[in-house]
Amino acid sequence: MTVHTNSESPDHDAAPAEFECANLIVRLDVELPGDATAITPVVDQVLGLVRDTGCAQGKEFEIETALREALANAVRYGCAHNPSQTVQLSVACDQERGMLIVVRDPGPGFDPAQIPVPVAGEQLFSHHGRGIYLINQMMDHVEFGRGGTEIRMRKR
Repeated sequence: MTVHTNSESPDHDAAPAEFECANLIVRLDVELPGDATAITPVVDQVLGLVRDTGCAQGKEFEIETALREALANAVRYGCAHNPSQTVQLSVACDQERGMLIVVRDPGPGFDPAQIPVPVAGEQLFSHHGRGIYLINQMMDHVEFGRGGTEIRMRKR
């Protein structure tokens, strides 16, 4: 796992995700293997940043849930549970915009518009397909990029 913070890396502009660096309180860039066991330590690290900086304070549950879902999807669909592939995570705190989270995976991507709503019709009985719905419910802003291999989330 590779971790960079603003204070450790003078070349933070070359990091996996782009943020407006002038207003950042903290920035964390992590590469984790495409293995589900790598998710919890990274989520714990991000929640530590939330506590230590006070960024999006009181929103820890929402951030944890959305981050776990996004990372689980990246490991499952983007890396096919292959630990030799990596998921990129960038987290930043901006006083005006709150907590910014970007997850990127090396997979084929997907079309978010094609994901059925899990709380309607026969989807109620499905055993999967609720992750993106939960992320959208938990976060203030969610967008997908790079053909569905990137999710950007924000919590104020």
